[in-house]
Amino acid sequence: MKKTFKLISIFLAVFILSDVVTPLWLNNKALAGESNRVYARVETEVENSVLIKRFTYEDYIKKYKNAEQPDHQIVIEAGKFEKAEPKVEIIENYEGMNGSSVLMKEEGFIEWTFDVTKAGLYNIKVVYYPIEGKGTDIEREIWINGELPFFEAKYITFGRIWKDAEDITQDSRGNDVRPKQVESPKWIETYVKGYTSYYEEPYKFYFKQGKNTIRFVSVKEPMLIRKIIITQAEEIPAYEQVKQIYEEEGYAESQGVFIKIQGEKASYKSDPMLYPTYDRSSPLTEPYHPSKIRLNTIGGNRWSLLGQWIAWEFEVPETGLYKIAIKSRQNIAHGLFTTRSLLIDGKVPFKEVENIKFNYGNDWEMKELQNEKGEPFLFYLEKGKHEIRLEVALGDLAEILRIAENSVYQLNAAYRRMLMILGASPDPYRDYQLEREVPDAIEILKQQSEVMKYLSQRLQDYTGQRGSYIALLDRLAYQLEDLAKHPETIPTRWSDFKTNIGALGTWILSVKEQPLEIDYIIIASPDQEMPRAEANFIEKLVHEVRAFAATFYEDYSSIGEVYGDAITVWTH
Repeated sequence: MKKTFKLISIFLAVFILSDVVTPLWLNNKALAGESNRVYARVETEVENSVLIKRFTYEDYIKKYKNAEQPDHQIVIEAGKFEKAEPKVEIIENYEGMNGSSVLMKEEGFIEWTFDVTKAGLYNIKVVYYPIEGKGTDIEREIWINGELPFFEAKYITFGRIWKDAEDITQDSRGNDVRPKQVESPKWIETYVKGYTSYYEEPYKFYFKQGKNTIRFVSVKEPMLIRKIIITQAEEIPAYEQVKQIYEEEGYAESQGVFIKIQGEKASYKSDPMLYPTYDRSSPLTEPYHPSKIRLNTIGGNRWSLLGQWIAWEFEVPETGLYKIAIKSRQNIAHGLFTTRSLLIDGKVPFKEVENIKFNYGNDWEMKELQNEKGEPFLFYLEKGKHEIRLEVALGDLAEILRIAENSVYQLNAAYRRMLMILGASPDPYRDYQLEREVPDAIEILKQQSEVMKYLSQRLQDYTGQRGSYIALLDRLAYQLEDLAKHPETIPTRWSDFKTNIGALGTWILSVKEQPLEIDYIIIASPDQEMPRAEANFIEKLVHEVRAFAATFYEDYSSIGEVYGDAITVWTH
């Protein structure tokens, strides 16, 4: 009786497991590639070979690839919402913004209903005020017509604005003191973007014709919402188009203007960690001192996450065309470019400065923004105040990282599939016959080996060299290919396989980081010469001698203020 019951239990377990798990796995034929070295088909293979797949923004856009993008705008007044839980507060005419705004707290949701005259893909723009909270970025989920449209819509971030609380001061030893960072909130108008994904363009959402709903669900931090605008983001023109407008409008080049904006004197920033830093490696860093601490730069490894930005305000004395140069250094991400988007008065002026590449190097570089022929880009600025902003971007790395992250999901799925057979600690002397038990997982290993080779080649083409970032991809490609050819060796190499999947995840995080250090930014007339970024031999020699001499009288072992000869401490 017990044996019969046991057999029935095993049968039911196998039946239920196959009924639940089988739909998650694709057919082996869909996994196989046509050729081992046809890199152009890798992305298609990636899409077809996902074992356990989230519905991502990429899937969403493919689903609506034939949808129109109507040139139409819908303005939703935040105070005229349909539903809200818990009860929300309406605030009138807050901080210079006329009209009714709705205060959305750290929990609950608000839903608005609106009409769309023409179905299609639209961008969403939000006018909001970062109400004081815990000092972290604001996060919301966005639901359309009762559904989460794609996975990344769970993690929509709305940033805060920070600034230095005071000017840089000096302590009693003559060293600069880092200023405190304080929040500097103001009304912000921004498109809904995915800073946790690999898309730099604002997300597009599909709205049907007629009644639609949009719901914001609180995840973290409060925010005050004034408007939600359903519209199309402006297309960024190429420089040739902008140059043609200059000619048509008769814009003239400015004359004799040279403005230097010190990097450490940033007006605003997206993160309190973006405080002024110091560099004593070069006598040309401004301001300079051979032995004292001078907060003369900003950025470095603290300014490396997608979406982080720093903004500087400046004033030009006359209307006209100007050129821009950035004295910078990228000496952290070895073998990679780092990328920044340049915005002037809140907009990217033309396509060529949407992804500015900064080369790796130990020395400071004077990065003059120019085309491939070495001709400087010209920017039209009217007389008066302006803002220049540099924002962390991924550029061409975005697509590479998308494919790599997809590979991590697939390899993890294959790992879990084999784990069902092998267990956590497989017997190295047992033949588990994986090619028969889990052929789909073995095919994944084979196909992902080709993905790794493809990514290695793409990254080499992107950077122009083979560095440590490429070595990991090559090693993983070899391991996956060998495991697919000899699946009987997987039990003895199980730990290495697991480690390399983790290493690929770490690789994605490392490549995603985009550090950059700024000394100063120059806004100048086209007739102005740019200064040198690096000191010559004599300047470096004098610097080293002065720094060495300072070691005889500077007390580097003490930190902070010095207060008189002695202090009295009372105890009892």
